[in-house]
Amino acid sequence: MKRAPTRDILWLFLATRLLLVLVTYFGYILLTQDKYSGAPVAFSTFLNGWNQWDAKIYVHIAQFGYQPPYDLAFFPLFSLLIAIPGHVLGDWSYLPLGMLISNAALLASLFVLYHLAADSGGDQVARRSILYLCIFPTAFFFFTAYNESLFLFLSSGTLLALRRQKWWLAGVLGLLAALTRSAGIMLTAPYLYELWLARERIMIDKKKLLLSSLPILLIPLGMVLYSIYCWTLTGNFLTFVSVQAHWSRQTSWPWQGFIQTIFELFWHQPFGSFNQVHILIDATATISFISLVIAGRKKLRPTYTIWISLLLLSILISSSIGQRDPFISNRRFVLEMFPAFITLAMFTASRPRLHQALLWIFPALLAALSLLFVMGKWMV
Repeated sequence: MKRAPTRDILWLFLATRLLLVLVTYFGYILLTQDKYSGAPVAFSTFLNGWNQWDAKIYVHIAQFGYQPPYDLAFFPLFSLLIAIPGHVLGDWSYLPLGMLISNAALLASLFVLYHLAADSGGDQVARRSILYLCIFPTAFFFFTAYNESLFLFLSSGTLLALRRQKWWLAGVLGLLAALTRSAGIMLTAPYLYELWLARERIMIDKKKLLLSSLPILLIPLGMVLYSIYCWTLTGNFLTFVSVQAHWSRQTSWPWQGFIQTIFELFWHQPFGSFNQVHILIDATATISFISLVIAGRKKLRPTYTIWISLLLLSILISSSIGQRDPFISNRRFVLEMFPAFITLAMFTASRPRLHQALLWIFPALLAALSLLFVMGKWMV
């Protein structure tokens, strides 16, 4: 197994964190302070700029516990990791701890993803995969107190463990992923596929078969444990499902979101409106990653294609049909779909001009969207 370039990964991580810090500092001051003002902006103001939307909810759950029923839509592991040291350090610490955990999980993810990508396409593809992930226009969600980076680390770690046939490690990581996001339970499908690929090796004797197969039960156990917790609070095992409508999520056919998007973009929303741009960003992210799944299906290990296909299907059948933007938050959800970044890296390996274009476009959009998030604009 090729060793990950630790120094290069650390530099990539630190450089992209610095970019977000600079965006926060210069952007916030220049857009909020009066011209020629000599009044300083408190450090806490910069920090609180990242306490927006779902970050507020995760931090609030960590600090005060669940307020049923609507909070139960947010799975518990991320808030629990904040709460454990937060209760010791005090009220000031919850947001910084959430950001620290999110960034640490991203750093860990970069090492995991390097190995997954290197297995698929070599060192150059691996380096570009993690580069594109870090400079992707919505990668700022990895910086604040969102659970995207934690889920990315646990899900990609599960797939790396499966690739190395470390079944018990895969089961434990899958359990933790299922406690982080409801989508974590779908890791059972890649697990089953990897078992099938290794069937000749693990079916030599009953003990080996049992030790390889038994850990898969840990993955749904994560959701079972959370369901029991929901029952103790509300009397309903599936409260986290029943409250989705409150957060504008509902079960739909996969194509309904596309039909509504076309209608909104070309008929309902006036050209240049905030809603139109918002819809366009989410639709572009969704369509781009569907295209990358199709383009990468013959290049990647089938396990990765199964995983990203399930993730895409899950967001397509839970669109926000009741809102003007049916694909709301897809700009964020695609961050978890690491196989698409590997496919993109493979695609640009023979297209240097495209690679150079992405190196300009991605960071520019990342800076712009990060600033909108910090300013409290509708970036969820």
